Amino acid sequence: MKPAERALVLCDGFFGTNAGKTANGLVRRSRRYTILGVIDRTHAGRDAGEVLDGTARGIPIVASVEEGIASLQPDTLIIGVATFGGYIPPEFRPAIRTAIEGGLNVVAGLHEYLAEDPEFAPLAAKHHVALVDVRKPRPLRELHQFSDLSRHLPCLRVPVLGTDGAIGKRTTALLLVDGLNEAGVRATFVATGQTGLLQGANYGVAVDAIRGDFVVGELEWEIAKAYETEKPEVIVVEGQGSISHPAYVTGTRAILMAAQPQAMILQHAPARKMRNFRRDVVAWPMPTIEEEIHLLEVFSPAKTIALALNHEGMTREEIDATVNAYEATYRLPTCDPLWHGVGKLVAAVTTRLSL
Repeated sequence: MKPAERALVLCDGFFGTNAGKTANGLVRRSRRYTILGVIDRTHAGRDAGEVLDGTARGIPIVASVEEGIASLQPDTLIIGVATFGGYIPPEFRPAIRTAIEGGLNVVAGLHEYLAEDPEFAPLAAKHHVALVDVRKPRPLRELHQFSDLSRHLPCLRVPVLGTDGAIGKRTTALLLVDGLNEAGVRATFVATGQTGLLQGANYGVAVDAIRGDFVVGELEWEIAKAYETEKPEVIVVEGQGSISHPAYVTGTRAILMAAQPQAMILQHAPARKMRNFRRDVVAWPMPTIEEEIHLLEVFSPAKTIALALNHEGMTREEIDATVNAYEATYRLPTCDPLWHGVGKLVAAVTTRLSL
C-alpha cells in the first residue's frame, strides 16, 4: 500500500472556526493524508487538538509555510478553509506560492480550481508538483443521471442531516459509522462534501460542485457502489447545509432523493441563533427542530429517529440539561456525539434495522 502523503494544512486565521471546518475535520480524522501540522499564526506554538477539542493530538500549529517545511518536512499543502463561494482566499495566495516553490503538492476542495489558476498552474509545472482539486466533478459525459439505484438496496440508508451548515453532520456521521462497526453492525460512509473526500472517504462526491441534472444521479451511483463493494447493513450518508437554509438549496433534497432513506438523524446547535453563511452580510434566524423535521418529512417518507447536538457556545451542564429537555419534548434519543459518544445513535439505528 502506498504510504499516505505527509501534509500541512493551511488555515491561517480560521482554525477552530466554522470557516476552518476542513482543517478541523482533517485534524480529527485523516486516512488519505498524514497530517503533520496546521498553519495558523493566531494559534502558533499550540497543539491543534488542544485548540479544537481540548485534547492534544500531537499535531503542532506553526506560523508559516516556511516554518512548516523546515520543521515538519511535508509533501503536500492542503487548503483547510471552506470559503463562501469556494474562492481561493486572496490572503492565502503568497503561502500557496511559497509551498509550490518549496516543492509541495497543493490540494484544495474549493470551487475555484488550483489547476486552472493562471498563476499557480504554470508555477506548479515549473517546479514539477501536482495541483489537486477534489471538488472538481468528472467530465460531463461521464456524469450519471438519476436511475433509481438506491431505493431497492437491501440495506438501511441513514443520512445525518442538520438545521444549518457547518454544524457537525460529517463528524457525527463518521462517529456513527465507527460506533456501528464496533457494535458488530457492518456500516460504511458516503461523503457529500470536500472535507469527507479529503479525509479519505472511499465513496462520495461534492454535491454542490455538480450540475443540477446530475447531482442526484452522481450521489446515488456512489451509494450503490458502496453497497456493491462492501455489502454493508447500514450506509450512513453525510448531510449538506439544511433543507430550510436559504443559501444552500440543493444539498439536502438531493441527498434525500439519492439515498431514498428509511431513517434520518438530525443535527442541531441549540445555542446557535443565526444561520451560518461564512460571511456577515446576511442575518437569518435558525429554524426550530419541529420546523426542520416537518420539512424533511415533506420530502421523504423516512422518520427522524434521533437528535445529535453540537455544543458550540454551551457548557457541559447546559448540554446535559438540553439533552434531557429534548428527549422529554421530542421523544427521540438525543446526545452530543463529541461529549457523550454515539451509543444512543447506534441503538436508534440498530432498532430501526431490526424492523
